[in-house]
Amino acid sequence: MSRREDIINKVQTVKGLPASTMDALRMLNDPSFRIADLAKAIEFDPGMTGNVLRLANSSYFGAAREICTVRESITRLGLRNLFNVMVTSAAAPLFQAGINGYDLPPGKLWIQSVATAVGTDKICGCLHRPANELGFTTGLLLDVGKLVLGSFLEVDGDDILDLVRRDGISFDAAEREVLGIDHAEVGSILLGRWQLPVTICDTVRWHHRPELAVAGSQLLDLVHLSERLTHVSGNSQGVDQGHYHYSESSFNRLGYTSDLDQDVLAEVEEAIHELDGAFAGAA
Repeated sequence: MSRREDIINKVQTVKGLPASTMDALRMLNDPSFRIADLAKAIEFDPGMTGNVLRLANSSYFGAAREICTVRESITRLGLRNLFNVMVTSAAAPLFQAGINGYDLPPGKLWIQSVATAVGTDKICGCLHRPANELGFTTGLLLDVGKLVLGSFLEVDGDDILDLVRRDGISFDAAEREVLGIDHAEVGSILLGRWQLPVTICDTVRWHHRPELAVAGSQLLDLVHLSERLTHVSGNSQGVDQGHYHYSESSFNRLGYTSDLDQDVLAEVEEAIHELDGAFAGAA
């Protein structure tokens, strides 16, 4: 069995999302769902209930008065943001852990993932476009493959970095050379197991190589750019820091220019502080 095949097989053993999260996500995808039933599904999970209430009351969503019930929270957040908070609630405990294989201390993957997630919304705002419905969640989950490779499979990122330095290639290309697979594809496979939308899985799969995607999209260009901003902002850390290539074509398709960087990054920093407090109890 090749190393690639071994890794893919082991991905299948990684723990799935909580059953309560899966039930709630299925309801959100059902056009005939009732808010009362969705509220009951959320209330079945105390952790998710707490996270939904915290986010509904956070300054990020401009809370004007205290929200005390899940049903009120659903109304305040809207379905798009409710999807975001449910996925984030389930993923946050994993993302708070340190990842030795990628030299990421505890909490660092969480911060950089939140930065990339928020960045997708802020980029759209600076371009005077509505936020992409899947942008936040996709940005948040871009690097979940690092968690699998660096923690569950204990891949040594230093071996990959040696190849980056020797051959002058990107970190994801070196992953493919050493492992037969990169963290983007591993993440895509895991998210498929979690039954997340195919669009999210495909975008995660190609987020370092948007030019190779069979069907390019604004979402793919958006998260590609947002991750680049996370890397240049100082919110990113790890053995792979500074060792990725970025597509000018993605920036051109979005109509984005680097002179917008400082405005976007300032808004991202403010939002990180607002959201980090709201999700602190998810860990």
